[in-house]
Amino acid sequence: MPVEQRSYDTSNGSLPYLFSLASDDANKPAPLVLFLHGGRDRGTDLNVLLKWGLPRFVDSSNSLPYFFAAPQILEGQTWVERESDAIALLDNLIASHPIDASRVILAGFSLGTAGAWHIAASHPGRFAGLVAVSGRVPKTLEQNQLAALKEIPIQIFQGGQDKNLSLEDAQHIVDTLRGQGGIVDLAVLPEGDHFIADEVYGDPKLQQWLVSQSRRTSVAV
Repeated sequence: MPVEQRSYDTSNGSLPYLFSLASDDANKPAPLVLFLHGGRDRGTDLNVLLKWGLPRFVDSSNSLPYFFAAPQILEGQTWVERESDAIALLDNLIASHPIDASRVILAGFSLGTAGAWHIAASHPGRFAGLVAVSGRVPKTLEQNQLAALKEIPIQIFQGGQDKNLSLEDAQHIVDTLRGQGGIVDLAVLPEGDHFIADEVYGDPKLQQWLVSQSRRTSVAV
C-alpha cells in the first residue's frame, strides 16, 4: 500500500516519517509495525527509505493487514538519542488511529536494529515482538534490561557473509535470552552479506509473524 510522507513535531525538532494505513476494516484495531532504518539512510529525504527493505515492500504492496511507520533521523544521530521521540511518535499514532496497542512490532536494520534493541529493552511493555536484522545488541544494555526482553518474542536475521557482525555475538545473545526464558529465533542467511533487508522483510513467513504476535498479558505497560 503506498505510503504517506509525514512529520511529527517533538521537543527535539521535527521527526519525519513514512506512514501506511492497514488494509482491514477502518474501525477494526490492527497491528502496527514501527521500523527503524540503518545508518546510511539518515538525512532529510524520506524517499531514501523507500529504495529497499521493509519500507519498499510496504510501498509496493497492494494491501497489508498492519499499520506501518518509519521515522527518519538526521545524519550523525542515533536511535538511542531519539528514543523519547520514537516513543512519542508511537503514542501519537496509537491515539490518532485504530491501532491495537497490544500488537506493536518494533523492527530495525543495522543501526536501527541497535536502536530497536535499546528501545525494546527500555520499554518492554510496549511491544509484542522485535525483528532484528543485521544489527548488534548495544553493549551499553545492562543485564537487567536484557532480562526485560524475555517477554518479547524476537526474530534475529543475519547474513553469513556479513563482515560487520559476528555470528558468535548473535548466538551469545540468543543463548543469553533463551537462558532467561525468552522466545528467540536466529536465522542465518548463509550467502547473505550485511544488506539482507529485502530478502528478510519480503519473506511471507515473517510477514505472517508480524501480525500473529500479541503482547503477553504478564507484561506491564
